[in-house]
Amino acid sequence: MSQPRAVILASGGLDSTVTAAIAREDGCELYFLTIDYGQRHAIEVERARRIATVMGVARHLVTTLDLRAFGGSALTANVDVPKNRAESDRGHGIPVTYVPGRNLIFLSLAASYAETVGASDIYFGANIIDYSGYPDCRPEFIRAFEAAANLGSKSGVEGTSFTVRAPLLSLTKAEIIRRGIELHTPIELTHSCYDPSGQLACGQCDSCLIRREGFRQAGVVDPTSYRVT
Repeated sequence: MSQPRAVILASGGLDSTVTAAIAREDGCELYFLTIDYGQRHAIEVERARRIATVMGVARHLVTTLDLRAFGGSALTANVDVPKNRAESDRGHGIPVTYVPGRNLIFLSLAASYAETVGASDIYFGANIIDYSGYPDCRPEFIRAFEAAANLGSKSGVEGTSFTVRAPLLSLTKAEIIRRGIELHTPIELTHSCYDPSGQLACGQCDSCLIRREGFRQAGVVDPTSYRVT
């Protein structure tokens, strides 16, 4: 009996890579989708390629989409990435690193890819604890997208429904790291920084701070090289 196919939105980051390992544990054949959208931290695309090779995915599709044409985010425009923000500050409001429409667009592309390769599961590394300020990481958004995808696709209309799976949704970063280690995830290849210098993570952006704290809480050595420690 053949394995069920699953599309993984693979950014090259910690969360999406652990999500891929969970999909593999679930018995799925992995089809990675990585979007080069003109992000400031384009190194994550390179990392996604390396992770795909190590994890032996069935196919890795890297597609280009220029969200810099719209801007509106510190990741896609000449806007400073916030540094050294306190946890209390990170928990309020929608951060400037939010990219308008990104997850809506990415999930739409994932559904299109899934339909062409015969996959019914889409794995998405959304997390509402660490990134509670992002409206497109909420469970309500994920369920609403899933419903829309099934209403607006040939697969959904003909009875092969899409399921969007977000297994990390309610986990802390420390729990995600521990889960990744349990599943022999290549965590050392992942990249989380929003404002890197070459291969070096900045160590000060929200994403770096959350990652560093997660490793401390998990009691695990962080393999990342930071510009500021």
